Amino acid sequence: MTYSQQHLNETSEIVSKINPADCDRCVAELKAVRERGGRLFILGVGGSAANASHAVNDLRKIAAIEAYAPTDNVSELSARTNDDGWASVFAEWLKGSRLGPKDCLFILSVGGGNLEKNVSPNLVAALQLAKQVGARVIGIVGKDGGYTAKVADACVIVPTVNPVNVTPHSEAFQAVVWHLFVSHPELKVNQTKWESVAAKP
Repeated sequence: MTYSQQHLNETSEIVSKINPADCDRCVAELKAVRERGGRLFILGVGGSAANASHAVNDLRKIAAIEAYAPTDNVSELSARTNDDGWASVFAEWLKGSRLGPKDCLFILSVGGGNLEKNVSPNLVAALQLAKQVGARVIGIVGKDGGYTAKVADACVIVPTVNPVNVTPHSEAFQAVVWHLFVSHPELKVNQTKWESVAAKP
């Protein structure tokens, strides 16, 4: 078997193991944020930060949810990192945005944050703040979900089918799952361009 076939086989296996009920719970949380006039803050590091930016676009444009990604503001993010440290960067950004009970954190992460292993402590601090102020939490995470899965109100865990490929599959499936969210009839309010053009006679 070639590596390409192996990777695609792993992808197929992951699709079959993702829990649709977890997806539906996240959709319900996102719909509730929109209905109560709350804001959605999408947090990710590395490849997940790039995914967060893309997800902000889709959730705003397709689902009409007010959404933001702190990592889109490079100046503030780098200033806070330089002055105060990486571990507090998201929590302090959220404090500046007056995170409150109407709002929701959306975590995109491979490991979900783990203080004991000092992995993504910035996500953990942001999640702790969310719980303190009564904001809701959803996530798409890999592996065992880490701290995100422990505290989230709804969370999709990308199952591990090959421990060597946890990161690429987790980050790839973040996109698969959030595209499911914005395509869901409970959330989608605006037609995507290509489909609207293709539908014309």
